[in-house]
Amino acid sequence: MTNENRQDAGSDSDGDEASGLRKIIHVDMDAFFASVEQRDNPDLRGKPVAVGGSGGRGVVAAASYEARKFGVRSAMPSVTAKRLCPDLIFVKSRFDAYREASGKIREIFLYFTPHVEPLSLDEAYLDVTDDIRGIGSATRIAELIRTRIHEQTGLTASAGVSYNKFIAKLASDQNKPDGLCVIKPGHGAQFVATLPVRRFHGVGPKGAEKMARLGIETGADLAAKDIEFMRANFGSFADYLYRAARGIDLRPVRANRIRKSVGGERTFSDDISSGSALRETMDNIVDIVWERIERSEAKGRTVTLKMKYTDFQIVSRARSLTGNVQDKAEFARIGHELLEEMLPLPMPIRLMGLTLSNLEREGQDERKPDTAQLSLL
Repeated sequence: MTNENRQDAGSDSDGDEASGLRKIIHVDMDAFFASVEQRDNPDLRGKPVAVGGSGGRGVVAAASYEARKFGVRSAMPSVTAKRLCPDLIFVKSRFDAYREASGKIREIFLYFTPHVEPLSLDEAYLDVTDDIRGIGSATRIAELIRTRIHEQTGLTASAGVSYNKFIAKLASDQNKPDGLCVIKPGHGAQFVATLPVRRFHGVGPKGAEKMARLGIETGADLAAKDIEFMRANFGSFADYLYRAARGIDLRPVRANRIRKSVGGERTFSDDISSGSALRETMDNIVDIVWERIERSEAKGRTVTLKMKYTDFQIVSRARSLTGNVQDKAEFARIGHELLEEMLPLPMPIRLMGLTLSNLEREGQDERKPDTAQLSLL
């Protein structure tokens, strides 16, 4: 049954546009990979499912909501996921099936607006301010999109509707799965104030811990701090946090933004330095990043290894090929070679990341967005 939050919904057809505010929808498919597997295999429906490898070094790429109830999450080592959920069913990823479903979803988006900024196969921002179909309400457009997605793909999507990208993305996660949340102008700061800071994009576990030590647990706590305090404690991240805590985000939806890199990084709960632990970590990062590369259909020729030492010094090594990296095995080989060049380490590290850049795409699809390196854990 659909979950809906009609708080602040109302009519949004005239006043917002007159005041220059945008109408932004963030659509996020519900447990996309796992849901496709459950759709295509009835025996998996209602059961805890993980997409990914089940071996000793396997990593969960996606988890069904039945699995998430046990604490299983994407990027989690498969052995940990199996320990949390002994009945967990592992299935191998099928990117052709995911891309096919994503293509149908993209066509639905483009029926309602040309202003679509995809973030991945299962997630996108839409700017529907122009209302090319004359529907009269961004909320109604979101409802129609979700209905069409279910009718044409058999999958469910959650959506957030608001006046900027930051609030819309937060809202889409508010009533998952199969949910809708609308936050109107004038209510963004109030909505953000109630949320834990870990919900803010870019605030990872370590950042949330630091904020907790400073007495910051919620958006309201963050908004109570002045900009001088923020810059003293969060450096270049301060301005973003200051605006976000007030519900401000001026970024436009960019339909033609080119992705510059695909990557991921892992921050460790305990600093590590042994070669065996670093090599195993590299294997886990390769698994997840290569799935992201396949998901985005990206091809590139530069592999970059990033490490952050325990003293927070950041070092990196890169290698560029004359042609594109051909497959996961080559990507892994280059990552391991870069790692071996840095061993033995002068001190333990707290973070490792791997990125593929100098990208080009089959068909030169310029509708794919830029993406920063994402946290794995």
